Amino acid sequence: MKKILYLTFYFEPDLCAGSFRNSPLLKELAAQAQGKATIDVITTLPNRYGSFEAQAPEFESRDNYTVTRVAIPKHQSGMKDQILSFKAYYQHVKKLVKGKQYDLVIASSSRLFTAYLGYTIAKRIKAPLYLDIRDIFYDTLQDVLQSGLVKGFALPVIKQIEKRTFAYADHINLISAGFKSYFNSYTTTNFTFYTNGIDDMFLENKANENAVANHPKKILYAGNLGEGQGLDKIVPDAAKKLGDDYEFIIVGDGGIKNRLIEKVQAYNLKNVKFLPPVKRDELLKMYEECDFTFVHLNDYDAFKKVLPSKIFELACFPQPIIAGVGGYANSFISENIENKILFNPCDVDDMVKQLQSYSYQRIRRQNFIDKFKRTSINKEMASSMLKYL
Repeated sequence: MKKILYLTFYFEPDLCAGSFRNSPLLKELAAQAQGKATIDVITTLPNRYGSFEAQAPEFESRDNYTVTRVAIPKHQSGMKDQILSFKAYYQHVKKLVKGKQYDLVIASSSRLFTAYLGYTIAKRIKAPLYLDIRDIFYDTLQDVLQSGLVKGFALPVIKQIEKRTFAYADHINLISAGFKSYFNSYTTTNFTFYTNGIDDMFLENKANENAVANHPKKILYAGNLGEGQGLDKIVPDAAKKLGDDYEFIIVGDGGIKNRLIEKVQAYNLKNVKFLPPVKRDELLKMYEECDFTFVHLNDYDAFKKVLPSKIFELACFPQPIIAGVGGYANSFISENIENKILFNPCDVDDMVKQLQSYSYQRIRRQNFIDKFKRTSINKEMASSMLKYL
């Protein structure tokens, strides 16, 4: 029987895109590997949001796979916190795999270091390496790091880590086709472009396609409140201009939440409400009851290549999507999604202008749903992984 090591920093029941991607993908992989391989998943105990706690066992054994969850320090998603958290994960994983042999190493990574961890293990045991890359960390740091001194030290180190990791990999899946040009130099590696997808629970939503809008109209954002989302650059000013006809409901937590709250308070806004992270079944009900769904990325060059996972779940609901994104994500939404208000990141005036002139309607986006079901994507992606056994 072959053995597979599967590394992902986030896994169920954590609340984040990494968990939502890897949990069902792993189950599909295990189903396809039945009778051929066993899988060791090494992840972390739920930690995505400091304000949300979910209970999960540190170890569980299922049919042909095990899940080991590593305890890491509590954090608020700041850079220093993330470094300490990953250091703990890295050290624990190294101990857990010491002396073990695997026939395939799979790593799903947004911040590069889980990919690098997979590389160090695969290289040591001379195993094939399959990477699922969900973000380009180097690009993100170029935009996010403010200190020239820190940039001058960190970026060359990150670039070397990146080169070693990607050059060794037998296969790299890129979650966004917008990443393709960045990886052109890795000519000996096989590439696929399996995107995020739509989970079954969102397909079964009970949102009323014929409902009229509330007053005030409710705009729902649910997810991470970090530098990457840049909500502090769009929500307070948009809420101020839109006035009492619209209400923003912000559900989540993250590094800039306090900054966002402070700006809302400074404007003395009554039409922006904040709620802590909620479980997915509660979130589903909130999506069903809102008038608009909302996704936004900061105006950074790095985000011109990405495709936010949230787009896939929002498109399942009949409500119009408000999307402030640039680059590839903007093109993707423009070509694939009906009934949207699409504008460039942080462009408050354009968002407000389009909203105020929008004639409210709800439609079911059946073609999009059929094309991007997570179950179909996972079947193909799992099959592509097993080719390396």
